[in-house]
Order: sequence, then C-alpha cells, then structure tokens
Amino acid sequence: MKLFQLYAKHVLTFLAVLPSYAYIYCISSLYMLIMTLLPQTYRYLIVIDDIWDTKPWEMIRCALPENGQKSRVLTTTRIIDVAEHVGGCYRMKHLTDKSSKILFYGRIFGSIGNCPQQFSDISEKVLKKCGGVPLAIVTISSLLANKTRSINEWSNVCDAIGAGVGNNPGMDNMRKILLLSYYDLTPQLKTCLLYLSIFPEDYEFRKTTLILRWIAEGFVQLEDGRQSLFEVGQSYYHELLNRCLIQPGDSEGDDLSPLRCRVHDMVLDLICSLSRDESFATTVYGDCRQITSSENKVRRLSIHNASWPTMNMSKLRSLTISNSAIINSMPPFLCYHLLRVLDFEKCNLKDHTSLEFLCKLFHLRFLSLVDTGYAGEVPREIGNLQFLQTFYFSGTYIKQVPLSILGMRQLMCLAVGMNTRLPTSGLRNLSSLELLRMNVDSAYIAEELGHLTQLRVLMVVLRKDKEGRWDERICRVLVGSLSKLHKIQTLQVEISDDVEVHLEGSVDSPWNLSHLVIFGTSRLPTWIDHTSFQLLSQLCIKVGQVGREDIHVLGRLKALRVLHLGMVGAKQVFERFMISADAFPCVTRCVFSGFSTVPSMFPPGAMPSLQRFCFDIRLEDFGDDSGFTVDDLALCHLPSLQRVWVCLDGERARDIKDVAMKALTKEAHAHPNHPDIDVGINGQWSQLCRYI
Repeated sequence: MKLFQLYAKHVLTFLAVLPSYAYIYCISSLYMLIMTLLPQTYRYLIVIDDIWDTKPWEMIRCALPENGQKSRVLTTTRIIDVAEHVGGCYRMKHLTDKSSKILFYGRIFGSIGNCPQQFSDISEKVLKKCGGVPLAIVTISSLLANKTRSINEWSNVCDAIGAGVGNNPGMDNMRKILLLSYYDLTPQLKTCLLYLSIFPEDYEFRKTTLILRWIAEGFVQLEDGRQSLFEVGQSYYHELLNRCLIQPGDSEGDDLSPLRCRVHDMVLDLICSLSRDESFATTVYGDCRQITSSENKVRRLSIHNASWPTMNMSKLRSLTISNSAIINSMPPFLCYHLLRVLDFEKCNLKDHTSLEFLCKLFHLRFLSLVDTGYAGEVPREIGNLQFLQTFYFSGTYIKQVPLSILGMRQLMCLAVGMNTRLPTSGLRNLSSLELLRMNVDSAYIAEELGHLTQLRVLMVVLRKDKEGRWDERICRVLVGSLSKLHKIQTLQVEISDDVEVHLEGSVDSPWNLSHLVIFGTSRLPTWIDHTSFQLLSQLCIKVGQVGREDIHVLGRLKALRVLHLGMVGAKQVFERFMISADAFPCVTRCVFSGFSTVPSMFPPGAMPSLQRFCFDIRLEDFGDDSGFTVDDLALCHLPSLQRVWVCLDGERARDIKDVAMKALTKEAHAHPNHPDIDVGINGQWSQLCRYI
C-alpha cells in the first residue's frame, strides 16, 4: 500500500502541471495503477480532490474494485454538475460567524481571546468580506499575520478586497486558485463574468435584468434555432452559479434557482483586476477611481460618485449611473451615439419633464428608469428606437405611453409602473415580448395577452378602469389567455385591494410554470392542481379564505420547493388541517401566515425536506380548552428542519405565551438538528433559540 500511495501521489502531482494533450494519458496511467496495486480484497478509502470534469471520474470509477467491503470514495469539486454526476452531492455551507472568528483570530492571534480590542471593528469588516469562505479567511488572515499591528494597514487591506486594486504577494495563492476557475470558462462566460465588475461591492443583481444587459451588450450568442437569446443567457447565468463564481443573494428564494445573486468579494477583486487589465470596463467610486489602461478605450462606464469623469467617451457603449447628483452635470447625450445600455435605476428624475434626449440614441438596446420617480411624458419619438430590447420604467409616475411604443418589434422586455396604462389596442404587435409587466383594466387587454406567445415572464395587476369600473369578465378572460402561453415560466397576478373576486377560469393543457405568485383572490383557484403544474417549484399566494382541501391540493404539487400561503382579511375560524404522509415531498421553505397552523398537522413522512418553517398561532386557538396544545408543537417528525419562525398573535394571558415558548425551546433542544427558533409576539420578533 505504501508503494501505491507514493506512486499515486506522484501521478496526481504530475497531472497538475501537464498540458491538456497529455491529460488522458495520465488518467490512463492512474487507472492501470489502481487495477494493478489495489487488491480486490482490500477495504479502501480514496480521496480524489478537485475534479473538473466527469470523464476522468468515469475512467477512475471503472478501475475501483466493487468487493463488498463497504469501501468509500470521497471526491471534491467546485462544479456542482460534476458533483451530482459522481453521486451523493453535499454542498458545503459557509462557516458560521463563530467558526469564522475561530479560524481568523486563531491564525493571527492564537485565539479569539487574544485579539486586542482596537482590532475588533476592523476584524469584523474583514470577516464580513470573507463571507464565511474558509479559503478567503485563511488567505486574508495569513496576509494580516505578516503585517505590522497597525489599524491603518489593516484598513488598507480591507478596502482593497473587492476593489480590484490588491497587488499583494500574500494574495497570490488565492488569485491562482480563482484563476483556474476563470480560465476554465468559455469565452462567452468569461465576458459575462467580467461584466459583473461594473457593480459595486455587495450589490445583489437581479437575474432577469443581468441577462437582458448581457443580451444588449451582444455577449449572448445563439447556438442553434431551438433556444431564444434569453434562454441562452439563462444557461450562462446558471453555469456561473454552477461553478460557484456567483452565489445566491435572495435568502428567501430557491437556492437552486435564485432570482438574485451577488459576487463574493474575493471573486470581485479578481474580475475587477482582469477588467482593468483588459480595458473591459471603467468604474468610478467616490474619490477612488478605477480606470482602464487607456482612457481612449472607455467602452463601459459605471459611475457611483457625484461628479462626471473627464475622459474620452466617444466610443461609450454602456452607461450605468447610481448617483442622482450627477444627472445635471452630464454632457448632451448626442455625444454618446453608440450607447447600447443606459441604466438610470434609482436616480432621482422627478425634476425632469422630458425624455426627448433619449430619442436619438438609435443603437440603444437597454433602457432602465426603474425607481427614478420620473413623472413626465414619454415622447412619441421613443418609437424611433427600433433596436430597443428592454424598456424598464416601473417605479415611475408615467401615466400614459404613446402608440409608437407598439411599433418596437424587437422589444423583449417591457415593465411599466403602477400608474401607467398602455394603449388599449395593438399589444399583440409586440410579438417578441418575453417579459411583460403591466396593468390590466379590461377583458379586451386580457384577451390581447393571449397573442403574446413568446412570453416567459408575465406580471399583471388587475384593476379598475379610468372611470373606476370593474370589468366582471377580466378574470375569466385572463385565465383563458394564460392557457395559450405555452412558454410561460413565471406568472404574477395581483388584484387591487378594493376588489374581491375569484380568479377562476379553465385551463386546457399543462403549464410549464416554475414560479407562481397570486395576491388578492378570494380563494385558491381550482385550476391549480398537480396535473397542470408538474414543474411548479415556487408558489406564493394570498387568499381571503384557506380551506382544508386547499392544503391537500398544494401538498400534491410534487416539484414544489418554496411555498408561501397567506390569508388576508377577516380572521378565520379555527380549523385543524390534516394531510397525507406523502405531502409536500420537495418543499424546503414554507410560510403559512394569517391562519393558525402547527407542526402536528403534518404527519411523519410529510415535508421530509423542510428546512425553514414559518407559521402563525392565534393564542385564542392555543390551550387545554382550545384547538391546540403543547403536543402540537412537536418538531422531531420534520427531519430536515434548520430554522423556525413562530408568530404568536392574540390577547391571551401571558402564561399561555410562556407555555408555548417553553415548549418550543424544549422541541429545539430535542430535535437532532437543533433548529434556530425566532418568536414574534404581536409583531415584535426575538430569538428564542440559537445554536451554533
């Protein structure tokens, strides 16, 4: 066995420095080594570190003897698809705050207790940037351990993380490791990753918006006629997520398909540095300027300070402005006639009365006025922007848009504000739309939606018309139109607060929906069932009444992973829900709000994957003479539970609240996972149990 260990170590070390053409040869050598030196009768444990592809694993696996000795093979990889192919994928979690501190302070000071008080604040900032990633913590702590004990020097290191300005030999190993992941990307993915350097540190970018910006920049290339540009962009996004180069940002969403993501500060530091070296993008932060190697090559500019930079921008293709103060000092936009992307998101445009300055930017593909508060008119000449693919103006006070917008045949995404009404006819002309957010105030507009057959994301608000009248046919017609949209993946329907209706209708065929959000319907629509929604993974619905059958119906949605069921309006009379033992097989996050729920309603076997659980208990329904008792708070039959939120609402005596909290504390202690528990009493939340 010693011979095997020495030779295997030599082969694996040799693999790391070989060119790609010799790779298969050495994998074959390792295969022959295992076949020759590993006896069939041995019980073995083999660790294979950092696999990058499935092919080497398949070759190695064939050589491993299956001798009934309960041997084990442990592999590590930074690519999720490879891990799932090998089998038994376990996703490493980030270190907790306590574990991060033990690792960080232990490397620098020997232990947490030895850290001088004056270094506590700066250490917390550094740890926040490390984000619980062991490699980042070890790298930064090793760097700081060799620095002088100077607050200023530590601050300089902290500020350099994520800014792309770090040039310290102590960071070389970290950079080399990250560069392995970068150089393994395709050219398209490299470009898409570098594009993230325009966003500030800790920024959470929306998946859809990022993909649309990639498309506008020309980074997304059609590979065949079977996928749209947006679908190809989605594959890029998920590949970066799969390779852990971006990480989920929305904690309440589905980790497998997060709607928001962010870049770890260490990765951001690398891509900012590469972006600067390749003259890819220019970002200006306050007094700290990150500039391309040549100011004559400014192609993409992201400004986060209050002054307009002085540089040659005649070839500017992308402009992102995050500070409202700079708007009035900007030069005329005619100077930037090559602009393809223009993003004013969250800039204050309330004092601007016209958008005419945009109407001659004929190359524009992406325009965002999100949350700018703009209340002026949209000029008729906006129709001149025939290449425009994305027009976001939610969060504005635009009341009407001109008919000319319906002539934008390349428009893929249109998102209007709550106060905006689109033209009443001609919506079907926007045949390229894949994402649409709009207000619907008539059955005629609801019927028009059925002709937009390329739609993948649809968000509508059903409301009264200008005269305050409600169209009684609107819900039925809308559901009929939805059944014609066979590509729809995300659907959100919101009904005005002052209207009480039932979102009813008939569905002719199964939907491809993965995300469904409904606010304001009086009860659960009958067209929601397991036969029509076989791919539904996220459901958020707020209704006027929740019935026993509703829980049963939702429990049969086999692909459901995230569920939020809420009741709004008058308090519901207590009703104990009982469901089958095979209900909610894939749900990992569940919120029941507005009606009393307890864990005992879910028998052993139900919700086997549930990790986060939030539920309400009305104190009027709790106690020996009421619907619930302490036994109903049992948690042990939910084996995957990690965190619980319990809302205790009502005016019952304090002793009832104390009994409930004591029972929850006991349950958390008895549960194998020791889930964290937060309790809210009449809106005031506090930590009841916290285990590290």
